Amino acid sequence: MKIDVDYSKLKVAVIICMFLTSSPFFGQGNLEGENEVALVRTHTDKDLQWAPCPSFMPEGCTISVLHANPNNSNLDVFFKVPANYEIPAHWHTSAERMVLVSGELRVTYEGELEHTMKVGSYAFGPSTKPHTAKCVSADPCVLFIAFEEPLDAFPLVQNK
Repeated sequence: MKIDVDYSKLKVAVIICMFLTSSPFFGQGNLEGENEVALVRTHTDKDLQWAPCPSFMPEGCTISVLHANPNNSNLDVFFKVPANYEIPAHWHTSAERMVLVSGELRVTYEGELEHTMKVGSYAFGPSTKPHTAKCVSADPCVLFIAFEEPLDAFPLVQNK
């Protein structure tokens, strides 16, 4: 018994099956986010839950998680420090994408010039690059930060 197969139709069927079964791997079928709801927040919302920053940061630094779990990728937070607050040298595993929403902040990345962020300024911080900052305004500084990787912060160890 001889079976005739139209290989061009078979190829198309295989390609369609491959696409349909692999779409979650290409970001087309985000099963995790299917039940998410839209979200709009400001840094002054009364229902935000603020928690202390890592212990190496001076008292007064707080973080509010806006979206996602701090142990997972693609996390959004508000990071708040009081006026005249110095953020010690530190680094993160993740790159950071930041927008200043309150105050004025001077930021210096190791080996680079200091930059002054004003409300609405965008900044990108490369992963593992040490940096420091100081809130130089009379008002608290609040940054919106989007982390690509889970949230972490490590103090820069100074060699003596």
